[in-house]
Amino acid sequence: MTRPTARVLALLELLQAGGTHTVGELAGRLGVDERTVRRYVTHLTDLEIPVRSVRGRYGGYRLARGYRMPPLMLTDDEAVAVLLGLLTSRGVGQSTTAAHAAESVTAKLRRVLPARLTARLDALINTAEFTADARSEVAVETAVLLQLAEATRERQPVAIGYTDRNGRRSERTVHPYGLIAHSGRWYLTGMDSNSDELRQFRLDRITAVTTLPGTFTPPAGFEPTAHLLSALATAPYRYEVSIRVQGTLTQVRPLLPAAIATVHEIDSPPSDTHPWVRVRIRAEQLDWIPPVLAGLNRPFVIEHPDALNDAVRALARRLMAAADGPSEAHL
Repeated sequence: MTRPTARVLALLELLQAGGTHTVGELAGRLGVDERTVRRYVTHLTDLEIPVRSVRGRYGGYRLARGYRMPPLMLTDDEAVAVLLGLLTSRGVGQSTTAAHAAESVTAKLRRVLPARLTARLDALINTAEFTADARSEVAVETAVLLQLAEATRERQPVAIGYTDRNGRRSERTVHPYGLIAHSGRWYLTGMDSNSDELRQFRLDRITAVTTLPGTFTPPAGFEPTAHLLSALATAPYRYEVSIRVQGTLTQVRPLLPAAIATVHEIDSPPSDTHPWVRVRIRAEQLDWIPPVLAGLNRPFVIEHPDALNDAVRALARRLMAAADGPSEAHL
């Protein structure tokens, strides 16, 4: 957006606050001269926005009485996409100035959205939490996210259809305590009626949500984000992978998403003058790891499990077969 366009919109925002504003006041707020203010007013009137000129000692400009900007017509998906961008950026270490700007834009967005959608987005604003690595990578149904946000805010139980990581489907009743965006995924944490335990549910695995009558009271002092991170850190996985990779921490770390791997410096063997790091990955399946290792384009040694060596060899055979091309018998 060009600076003149941004200032015209800023002028409209000032006028929408109500009252009559002198040309000098508007010029000072916008950082322009009075002649430029009058030109911006002309731009607004050309857009059929009823800016009225008030003459006299206390004159200036104001919007016509009763005028309101029409609602911003966004679909639920569009509004959530915009809002999540603002909320995520607000939660991942912005400067104070940028954080205040995100708050201001969020407030402006809310003012021009239809009331029904604003109420649902308010529930998301008030319930969502974000870790430091919260950029969304896995798609979540907007209807599921908004309905769970409302139930979390109102402390209402929900019935959900859920598919676990092994493909098993189940119907559950959950008391939703919190919604957290972490490492590219959304999680719901709450009390699960099936196990009568605190559980974490990935939203991309929730197939249906129904809000149930009644209310509940969360445990005093419960912190959804802290509980989720603790649960993920101790969750069992089928494979605990350890790999040594030649290179420095600075060289290797950017090649592996933090959501799938940890990278640590280690002492190199006395006979090797090159630095090495250790990569640890927790996984349910190994088939996706060999392509990741190949993409590093660096020497590596698989420490465990042995099954990963077999998976790497299988990938190498497939690549060699593809490189050799079709045999003459098939030409």
